[in-house]
Amino acid sequence: MLVRPNYARQREPSYNINMILRLSIVLLSCLLSATTSHARSIQQWLDDNCAECVKQMPSQTGAYILEKGEEALIGRAWLTQQAEYSIDVQYFIWSSDNIGILAAEKLLAAAERGVSVRVLVDDLLVNAEDETLLMLSAHPNVQIRIYNPNLFVGVSFWRRILNIFTQFRSVNQRMHDKTVIFDGIAGITGGRNMADEYFDYNRDYNFRDRDILLMGSAVSDMHENFEEFWHSSLSIPVEKIFDGESHNLTDEDLAEKAGLLHAYANDSQNFEPLVREAINNIAQLFPEIIQKMSWQTVSFISDMPGKNDGKSGLQGGGESTSRLIEALTAATESVLIQSPYLIMPKGGIELLSNLISRGVRVRISTNSLASTDNIAAFSGYHRQRPYLLQAGVELFEFKPHPGIQEILVERYPRIAENNPVFAIHAKSMVIDGKTIFIGTFNLDPRSANLNTEVGVLIESKTLAHQLTESIERDVRTENSWQTTIKYTPDNEVSCSKRILLSLIKLLPIESIL
Repeated sequence: MLVRPNYARQREPSYNINMILRLSIVLLSCLLSATTSHARSIQQWLDDNCAECVKQMPSQTGAYILEKGEEALIGRAWLTQQAEYSIDVQYFIWSSDNIGILAAEKLLAAAERGVSVRVLVDDLLVNAEDETLLMLSAHPNVQIRIYNPNLFVGVSFWRRILNIFTQFRSVNQRMHDKTVIFDGIAGITGGRNMADEYFDYNRDYNFRDRDILLMGSAVSDMHENFEEFWHSSLSIPVEKIFDGESHNLTDEDLAEKAGLLHAYANDSQNFEPLVREAINNIAQLFPEIIQKMSWQTVSFISDMPGKNDGKSGLQGGGESTSRLIEALTAATESVLIQSPYLIMPKGGIELLSNLISRGVRVRISTNSLASTDNIAAFSGYHRQRPYLLQAGVELFEFKPHPGIQEILVERYPRIAENNPVFAIHAKSMVIDGKTIFIGTFNLDPRSANLNTEVGVLIESKTLAHQLTESIERDVRTENSWQTTIKYTPDNEVSCSKRILLSLIKLLPIESIL
């Protein structure tokens, strides 16, 4: 039986591909109904406003950590508004919400103004609506491909069941990459999936997440990685998946559907007021982000499509795994990690134990049973927690109602009556106070061996200081419980949730968590 990946939100009832594609361009095309006839290209804006950026871009990379969801939304929004030539989108999960309903229209709007839009999404958790896919991909400036479509898109129920039992590794091998590239000049990567809760716009549940905005030479590496995935045999054009069905859509059908989307997006009642407020501040806020960038050499790390050759079954590692192990092994003073799911892959506890025996302080920020969005993933951590503590790892488990909730979400007073839950979703690391990692890699066997991952390794004391301050704030007493051999915060949840955890722990699923 296919076990849901540990980072897939369990609160969402379903993940429809039309919902996915609707959300994409809202977050990637600024949700603006105004025309872009007066918008300057990204390159022109940089030429006019940041000559120092232009000077450094050929050899260096500017980096800015997007800590808050509003900043991450604004970054994507402004860049899409300014994009003149291309937007390349590679994501794992998008969801349906107030923002998402507008996205399909904005995808068409971007294409209609001449931007080449390529969207690559993973097949997992997709309940495809064929006509939506085909209608969007019918535009000459839009291309849509599905990565490893062996479960949902174009797959019948019985074929799905057969694939689960006959291609177990394949159905568990997913594309966990999260990147957006604008005109080949700017890119964003990090932990955020595309849904309200990753951008602090959910009234009931929000993730403490983190992205990084890049401009300069590392974006070329991001683009090269996207091209490798785009042209992989695992990435299938939707027209091929639904071979022949596109011929059933007439020009009138396409025009009617596009008209409905445009009409919906132009109805002011369909805009969430909080989203509109953030959008109105784009012109003022994004230039400030650019001016605050730190410039240095940035290493973009990634896996090949398929992660590895598959000869090792559910094991095998990958390029991202090797690069992170190499970086960790070189630590001499301290390691500070933040990961929503903490199930150390084979050899992981030994690696941390060896570091500690050499005098390296190891601290990890992760979710508590009270905050986690995935009890199955927590069950793997729960089994390993005593061994991590015995090795000397300092563990901090995030509270569902941290003291910094008003800092994390500026509009918190407006949603306070909902008493929203917060959870860690950021995947970050600081080594020796000078090297950072921000990306998609969870500390679990799935990220280590099955799913493709991306991220950046940067040696920068400035960014390391900033990231350290952020994580250290998250682990303060008012925001996290420090778990010890004598104390765990598991009793902060209901008895029924603890019973469910005990039952899940009986399942032999650790290798796919």
